Amino acid sequence: MLPPSPLQDRLLRVRGTVQGVGFRPFVHRVASELGVRGWVRNDAQGVLLRAVGEPALLDELASRVLHRAPVAARVVGADWVEAAADAPAPERGFLIHESREAVGAIETSIPVDLAPCSDCRRELRDPDNRRHGYAFINCTQCGPRYSLIESLPYDRPRTTMRCFAMCPSCRSEYEDPADRRFHAEPNACPVCGPRVRLVSPDGEPLAEGPSALQAAAAALCGGRIVAVKGVGGFHLMVDATDPDAVAELRRRKHREEKPFAVMFRDPAMLEAWVEVTPDALALLMSPAAPIVLLPARVDSRLAAGVAPGNPLVGAMLPSSPLHLLLLQSLDRPVIATSANLAEEPLCTEDAEALSRLAGIADLLLGHDRPVARPVDDSVVRPVFGGSPILLRRARGYAPTALALPARLPLPLLCAGAQMKATLAVAYGDRVVLSPHLGDLGGAATLEVYRRTAATLGTLVAADFGGVVCDKHPDYASTRFAEASGLPCLPVQHHLAHVLAVLLEHRQSADDVLGVAWDGTGYGEDGTVWGGEFIHLRGGRALRFARLLPFRLPGGEAAVRDARRVAYALVHALGGERGGALAARRGLTVLETEVLNTLLNRGLHAPVCSSVGRLFDGVGALLGLGRRNAYEGQVPLAVELAAWRAVPSRETLPFAVHWHDGDGLWELDWRPAVLAILERPDADPAAQAAAFHRGLAAALVEVACRSGARTVALAGGCFQNALLLSLSESALGAAGRRVLLARDLPPNDGAIPAGQALAALWNLSTVESAVRTRDAGMPPSVTSPRSP
Repeated sequence: MLPPSPLQDRLLRVRGTVQGVGFRPFVHRVASELGVRGWVRNDAQGVLLRAVGEPALLDELASRVLHRAPVAARVVGADWVEAAADAPAPERGFLIHESREAVGAIETSIPVDLAPCSDCRRELRDPDNRRHGYAFINCTQCGPRYSLIESLPYDRPRTTMRCFAMCPSCRSEYEDPADRRFHAEPNACPVCGPRVRLVSPDGEPLAEGPSALQAAAAALCGGRIVAVKGVGGFHLMVDATDPDAVAELRRRKHREEKPFAVMFRDPAMLEAWVEVTPDALALLMSPAAPIVLLPARVDSRLAAGVAPGNPLVGAMLPSSPLHLLLLQSLDRPVIATSANLAEEPLCTEDAEALSRLAGIADLLLGHDRPVARPVDDSVVRPVFGGSPILLRRARGYAPTALALPARLPLPLLCAGAQMKATLAVAYGDRVVLSPHLGDLGGAATLEVYRRTAATLGTLVAADFGGVVCDKHPDYASTRFAEASGLPCLPVQHHLAHVLAVLLEHRQSADDVLGVAWDGTGYGEDGTVWGGEFIHLRGGRALRFARLLPFRLPGGEAAVRDARRVAYALVHALGGERGGALAARRGLTVLETEVLNTLLNRGLHAPVCSSVGRLFDGVGALLGLGRRNAYEGQVPLAVELAAWRAVPSRETLPFAVHWHDGDGLWELDWRPAVLAILERPDADPAAQAAAFHRGLAAALVEVACRSGARTVALAGGCFQNALLLSLSESALGAAGRRVLLARDLPPNDGAIPAGQALAALWNLSTVESAVRTRDAGMPPSVTSPRSP
């Protein structure tokens, strides 16, 4: 019989999202099962555990920590480090130690808010359980995290739950290593925890606890608008089957046509109203519990005002115990939209909601658990045969960290863009993106943006050495960066889009063609870019190709009115076609004269190369939409029409030609527009589908001319599931490796991540081919000027 191996004393450093997810109790259970003695604690770098045992058992402990962590955890590294002299292992057993106060930058990931787990749902329904019907039930595997954290490491005294002292029963669970709520920091029950309350618009208390939930449900059935406080702020809720109630919500909220999200009680109700695939259902029932865009059933009885002219429903399941309890007594779905006026930030506290929602909500269902910061709902779009597109990264997804390919010398604040704003803190070898914050056009959203910048810096204890921003001089985020007093690095918008995709895939900036298509971005030449092909070689970025530029008559007015873009496209073709188009699309004689003046003189008609604006113009040409009541409405109409089309191989023609003066290739849309004009009676859906196929084919032609073997697709236009699928498929058939946004949105919500990588690589400018040749960088091997 072999003698036992000598015991070893080791320290294991675990990094990633390992706080607030039941990781210390998990380590405690594994160590106890293996007979390893020691301790585990949270600290600024994540989780540290000391283990004493036979070498084989310690290796098994490390393996389970790395590969069998709790579902909500995200382990990015587990490494043995040199054992320190302090805090030796106990003589027997395994302990959970108190967290160490942070010293210096905090490198652990901030935990995200999680929907109720199956165990908590079961207890919520169990009449014999002491938490039966309790709206704040949670455990180590679910419940609020980011929305209640005030500082790290993650412990109850550093959260908004610090004002709720645990009763003896909750304290016993919290201290019992065998209990599911062992060190569950938001642990509470009806005796000691937060309480639900229903109040009138003037703040008069109407009911508490279960009675408040029942009264709120009755009000919803009666067609009233109820503001409901969830994990990260308030929703406005109303009966989604009541046309009058939905119309009144739109009137009060000043939201003309933008679709509302709809909350369904459970999967059975969901499947009766929308078309649900197994993959989509898995997303809806995941711990993140996002809104998922799904087609409505043909027999759906949702009010037409829920999503006017749009067959897609933003479907969601209850994401908190409070929502579960409220919906369980309803036999119909309800709208669940952000509780704010259009373009304002979420309301988070009861007193704030009473003030800001005056005249909007008929009742407020709130509670006394403070929300540390607003967190909106995440939005995901499934893609047939592909990975889903993350449209809005918020609750359940953010602020999970992403890894940088190397360490930054100093912490940086990455300010992001203007629309779909987020910001990020980049430090060490990681970048932490905030949840979605909204558009920075309003003072209230800008204030939330400023507070979030301060919050993220505080949470990771970062002393910023600089700030990275967009090159657009008029973005509120750029002005914020410039006013910070820190060294400022401006990064070109579309380059940041491409770099965000490269960051996700840990791809170097060498022999990659980045295709960045969106609505608007400030170009290096001062024009509006948005149809860019950026060739990354040897750590440099070259503008290899662009969409053929055209003018936007009236500037921002053309962004809102797609008919202006359509008229500009037709005007660029020459001839007398503009008059017929104006008559068909409802432009008056005076409006037409004004557009002609703007286009002929180039006054207040900025030049753009934007694919997003091209979609606007084509949508108006095809009669699929006239105005964008919300961002991307007309382009979405073009995509939805294309999905309806009878399958065909018809393709609208696009040309790809060399522009000698600017030294780049151009994707010429004029043949496609001319083809549309020559067939005014053609089926708009068929033309929309042919437009998508032609655009994807032209993209592939440019990619092949570049010689790059890897192509990264970025920018808001790739929220279009059809364009994305066609492009990915055609590029793959052409032998290209395709990189897509997956953990980040393709839209401006990912810009801060790209800015972080730009700073790390010192790559902030997209060079023109002409300047590059003068500087000695050779043109692409497929350029006419190549040797």
